[in-house]
Amino acid sequence: MSSLDLRIAGRLLVVAVLAAFTAGCFQPMYAERSDGKPALRERLAGIEVPPLDYPQASREARVGLNIRNALMFKMYGDAVGAAPTHKLLLRLTASRTSIILDTTTQLPAVENYGVDVTYELKDATGKTVLTGSTFARVSYDIPGQEQRFAKNRGLRDAEDRAAGVVADNINTRLASFMYAGT
Repeated sequence: MSSLDLRIAGRLLVVAVLAAFTAGCFQPMYAERSDGKPALRERLAGIEVPPLDYPQASREARVGLNIRNALMFKMYGDAVGAAPTHKLLLRLTASRTSIILDTTTQLPAVENYGVDVTYELKDATGKTVLTGSTFARVSYDIPGQEQRFAKNRGLRDAEDRAAGVVADNINTRLASFMYAGT
């Protein structure tokens, strides 16, 4: 063996030893805990998500319901939430922006749908323990002004995609807070 081969083998040995030493330091977030504390899934199940207060049949009410349903499914799975230990309050604002205009008609051909959500997590005493905000921006095509249904369906799909992104962001932040407490 040459000295180059020995150096490479030595480096690989050092990396393998370091990996073996740090292997026990990591624990999956959703794993059962061995210290007697409840698992993350049980702590997330204690978060109540009350319905959002928007006018019925409005776009904000539908997007808010999609966010709420996606969050509840991510936190509880297909089960029902446990006895509430926390309450999550959500407020959202939606926006639409024309991105590309048709040069002949000056009507939008591509629009951007955005949703901004602020959230507040309160404990059982009503004290705020976590606040934050998140957003999502998604674009959708308008395939011609004669196709009104396609335009409305594109907007609705964009709302659904934005709601999913926002729900993922909030769920990740709640899981981090419930796991680490910060």
